[in-house]
Amino acid sequence: MDTLILGLPVAYYIAMVAKVLVAFVFVLLTVAYATYAERKIIGHMQVRLGPMRTGWHGLLQPIADGVKLFFKEEIVPSQASKFAFLVAPLVALIPAFISFAVIPFGDNITIGGYTVPLQIAAYYDQAGKQVFDVNVGVLYILAMASLGVYGIVLAGWASNSKYSLLGGLRSAAQMISYELAAGLAIISVFMLSESLSLHKIVADQAGGAWYAFKQPLAFVIFFICSLAEINRTPFDLPEAETELVSGFCTEYSSMKYAMFFMAEYANMITVCAVTTTLFLGGWHGPAFLPGWFWFIAKVYFLIFLCMWIRATYPRYRYDQLMRLGWKVFLPLTLVNVMATGFWVMFISK
Repeated sequence: MDTLILGLPVAYYIAMVAKVLVAFVFVLLTVAYATYAERKIIGHMQVRLGPMRTGWHGLLQPIADGVKLFFKEEIVPSQASKFAFLVAPLVALIPAFISFAVIPFGDNITIGGYTVPLQIAAYYDQAGKQVFDVNVGVLYILAMASLGVYGIVLAGWASNSKYSLLGGLRSAAQMISYELAAGLAIISVFMLSESLSLHKIVADQAGGAWYAFKQPLAFVIFFICSLAEINRTPFDLPEAETELVSGFCTEYSSMKYAMFFMAEYANMITVCAVTTTLFLGGWHGPAFLPGWFWFIAKVYFLIFLCMWIRATYPRYRYDQLMRLGWKVFLPLTLVNVMATGFWVMFISK
């Protein structure tokens, strides 16, 4: 008889630890080399070479940047609220990593006779017939995204600097404006799937029945709103180097400064993973390659799209940013929800 711990077999805990390590290492490596990829991609788009000197074609540049930031001097402003100043980078970084707990990143695998779903917060019963996951996974991700903005607001307030405070206030207003539209955009997905479980949403898109084809407006609006929520160009108003020096992180240095940028890239990876899960079929793809490969390929394509947008579009003015969120995206998502509800109630049945 298998040994049980808290009613679950030991294999469950081994699989859980393995999944956590794989997801964490994947996000960390992608964060490190997304900075390199962005500099190379934008460089080539602007007829430059990008990093070239540190390693072959600059491949060691992320490591060099990390070592440099690690050994730089830590500076805390004398008038800053020190505890909040030190905690803010962690508040911004941690939610970006733990959001991955509910995202399914591959098909099931079998280890030692147990069926293991490639999703951290999920497991099968011992018969391998029923999967148990977080049945409100999307709400969990939205909650973590909302927590992340507290780190930016806290950094802006704790720094006791006008530039930092303006960046923090911008981030708060921007998050409220665009999270509302993003939340309404994915309601149409819930209405079609009749579930908040990411596992079921991905399963419903098998065979190429992606929600991006069924809900193209929701897909486009959700992706654009996600860019605004994670402060990516052209919506990087909280940082806005030409206006606010460096915005909310003006007074930060060394590894605390690096943690904010790790949070930005980790949030970008999370947003692309969520978009892949909700609209692009998750890990589903042609059977000649494993599901996790298709999941990573889709996520990396969306990351490339984020970088392409940064190289193409200038930064919005703040009034334009607010107008787009409240007067364009919010009405469009409301109309889309009503149209989807009408289709579900009267046409699809």
